[in-house]
This record gives sequence, structure tokens and C-alpha cells, in this order.
Amino acid sequence: MQPGGTLGRLFESSATFRKCTAEKTVFVFLGLCDLVLTVLAVNLGLTEMNPVVRFLVQVPALLWLVKLFIPVFIAWLMPGKLLIPSIALLVLVVGWNIKELAVFLI
Repeated sequence: MQPGGTLGRLFESSATFRKCTAEKTVFVFLGLCDLVLTVLAVNLGLTEMNPVVRFLVQVPALLWLVKLFIPVFIAWLMPGKLLIPSIALLVLVVGWNIKELAVFLI
């Protein structure tokens, strides 16, 4: 494998992980919040609206992979500034989840 190939660039990204740490941390934290809220809602008897996630809830290892490990991997690879649109979307998703749980519990 040539130096600087795909594998080399993957490891170079680890050196830049410290840049934009706040954005990356918020991205992973919101993904974790989404995971926790999804599991809580399903355990309370609510139905997941997303058909893909509805399937993943039945296979916990896949749910963890998709909702936690993949976002960590994405945060590792992506520059923090490119995560800002995803952060905005995750804020909306987590807010929606909290609202739905509050309506259900009240």
C-alpha cells in the first residue's frame, strides 16, 4: 500500500481529531441522546416511526452500531464544520423525541 493512500488518510484524520472538538463532541452526544431516548420510548411502549430503526430496535447490537459507533466514526473522519448541519438536524430529532415522551407521560 502506498503511503498517503486511503489507509494513510484514515490515520491522518486521527491527528486532526482534536480540531473542532466541540462540534464533534456535540455530534456524538446528540447521537447518544437519540439512542437513549429511542430505547426509553420503545421500553415505554411507544412505536419507532422510522422503519429502519424499528428493525434495529429488535437487534440491540445493530442499534448500538448505527446510533453510537457509526456517529463516533463519522466524527473521527469529518471536519467539525461539516458536522454543523447534522448537529442542527440532531437537535431537532432529540427535541422531537423529548416532546413526544413528555406528551406520552403527561
